Amino acid sequence: MAKLFWQSLLAVPAALSAAVAVSGSAIAAEAASTVQVSNFDQDSVQLAQITSVSELSDVLPSDWAFQALQSLVENYGCIQGYPDRTFRGQRSLTRFEFAAGLNSCLDVIATLIAQSGINPDDLATIRRLQEEFQADLALLRGRVDGLEAETATLRAQQFSTTTKLRGQADFHLVTPFDVVGTETSTSVASRARLNFDSSFTGNDRLRIRLQGREGNAIVPLGGLANAGSGTFSNVIVDDFYYSFPVGSRLTVTTSARGLSGGDWVSSTIVPFDGPSVADAGGPQFYDTYGSTSNGAGVGLSFALTDSIILDAGYTAGNGSAAAPQATSPAVGLFAARNQSYIAQLSYLSDGFLDAAVTYLHSDGAAAGFLGSTDTFAGLLNLDFGGFFVAGHGAYSTFNGGNTNDFSWTAGVGLKNFLAEGASLGVYGGQLPASVGENPFLIEGYYEIPFNKFLTITPAVIYGDINSNVAGADDTGFWGALRATFRF
Repeated sequence: MAKLFWQSLLAVPAALSAAVAVSGSAIAAEAASTVQVSNFDQDSVQLAQITSVSELSDVLPSDWAFQALQSLVENYGCIQGYPDRTFRGQRSLTRFEFAAGLNSCLDVIATLIAQSGINPDDLATIRRLQEEFQADLALLRGRVDGLEAETATLRAQQFSTTTKLRGQADFHLVTPFDVVGTETSTSVASRARLNFDSSFTGNDRLRIRLQGREGNAIVPLGGLANAGSGTFSNVIVDDFYYSFPVGSRLTVTTSARGLSGGDWVSSTIVPFDGPSVADAGGPQFYDTYGSTSNGAGVGLSFALTDSIILDAGYTAGNGSAAAPQATSPAVGLFAARNQSYIAQLSYLSDGFLDAAVTYLHSDGAAAGFLGSTDTFAGLLNLDFGGFFVAGHGAYSTFNGGNTNDFSWTAGVGLKNFLAEGASLGVYGGQLPASVGENPFLIEGYYEIPFNKFLTITPAVIYGDINSNVAGADDTGFWGALRATFRF
């Protein structure tokens, strides 16, 4: 009888194991969004009793829990499977499934106890064990109560149920080794961003970005990637857009401010875009000949296949108060002074090859006095695993002028160089120029992630601004150090 009673006690963890193992997808779906209990999927799932673990098609003898499941089935018979004879042991379970599995094993306990009752010696043993672990149980209860109180406080004081706050701060220290133009001394440049990202369905995103920045360097060569003109006393809404899916293949983005040129494409292909300290790693043709006046626009991203993506975007720029601008009801979206269109067809793989072809058209002030501009570009990245080779070429024609322009970059990089997640890259090329000679730039950078919050990137930059000014030194070296904080 004692043996029978101890079997009934063992059936208690069996119940928990059975309930945890009998799995479903509803909890995973609930975690992905902030739905209420009233919206929980309560469709009936008829669990079937099994008599042998071999009846479960997705449980194999090689599974680490096979022997435990086999023991529960053969000794207690309180394991249930789905109607299709699957166990789904790798998935979460719903409360309904937990109750069904627990009830099955409690029925076994009741049957075992009813057969012979409880032996007084066994009952004394239970009481002794209860007293022995009373302090540990009280400690555990206190911890649970503390967690519940902290959870209640967090819920009451949470910023938002739909919005996450993300930030990034970039600090630059730049030293010219040669005197080029007006850049003669060590300088600092910095930028701070706060992104408010909201999601209402789990697949959409509303972004509002606040940005302040001050200082720049290597301006004759396009400046720094994470800096620019402005002052911290003038914090602006830099991005304001909403992106949402339409079906499984199409994503639509509507923008009130901040998206133009390369912002409309899924990828700029070249891996220098991001780690490079100079903006030339961009590539720059996206910005130079696109509407850069932060106007309103709309973009579409259509996945033709899992790897082939077609992106298209339109931006109507906002000029000065005296210039025609999209925000003025008297002008509107299609008569603004600056307008740009972009289309890019990309092949994005998880392996060796990433490539894209791009067409970009820009009207008005974005192309200066030369009028509208048409740009045709190709981008390529060859990933060999430990290192990559990448580059681009862009050809631009200026309608209203008698000139054209060709710009390009090419380079190589090493992944995980000397440290996990670190990236070493060297690239160079001829930068865009609507008038005069094209500047030439070479940059070598080493991006070092110290942790998930801090990344340090030292860089050496060589440039030839090709000013053709008599007696001027057009070439120079810069040393740069960038610290990026993400929070």
